[in-house]
Amino acid sequence: MSLVTKICKLCVFLGFTILAVLLVKHWLATKQYVFTKEDVAKIATQYAGQDHEQAFAKIVVELRKRYPGHILPDEDLQWVFVNAGGWMGSMCLLHGSLTEYVLLFGTALDTGGHSGRYWAEISDTIISGTFHQWKEGTTKSQLYYPGDTLVHGVGEAAAVQWSSGTWMVEYGRGVIPSTLGFALADTMFSTLDPLTLLHTARIYCKALLLEAATALEHYGFF
Repeated sequence: MSLVTKICKLCVFLGFTILAVLLVKHWLATKQYVFTKEDVAKIATQYAGQDHEQAFAKIVVELRKRYPGHILPDEDLQWVFVNAGGWMGSMCLLHGSLTEYVLLFGTALDTGGHSGRYWAEISDTIISGTFHQWKEGTTKSQLYYPGDTLVHGVGEAAAVQWSSGTWMVEYGRGVIPSTLGFALADTMFSTLDPLTLLHTARIYCKALLLEAATALEHYGFF
């Protein structure tokens, strides 16, 4: 294969890649979403400062009332460990689709590390504990308390640290599958914990199936 042919193929590949990225960006900018970060934060803030388990139970009830058909049933709610960027926490997925997720997240121990860099915007509303964040390109960190909501923008990176007993409600919007590489890398290559990987995949698939069923019902298929 000549050099010219290789260059032509590379240009075609890059062209299709750029076109695909632009199409996805346009789709994300124009599609209708189920949730807004403001609504999720408003619901969570009502229970900030309370015992996190009681607060989470009330938040799940509120979300089900406001977004019927989009929150997993109680039998599918499961706390699963998350190891990523050097930190360890636990999450309970409430809603998941290709472009959005809502989950409960936190840690019972002091932990911290790299935030990850995503093709998604992520907002966290703190129920208890503290969230320390040091954003890329700055020389000072910020400390957040119960009732505060912080936003991690698309493509941003930060150092993060949670004190023991920090629990929060998290909402993500963007290309959600793009976040899974970072979220699962330590589980696959460091902790070597296939059971956690299986739990995570199973719960996300259940959330996707729930969204598909809700969409089909909305459009009158059954």
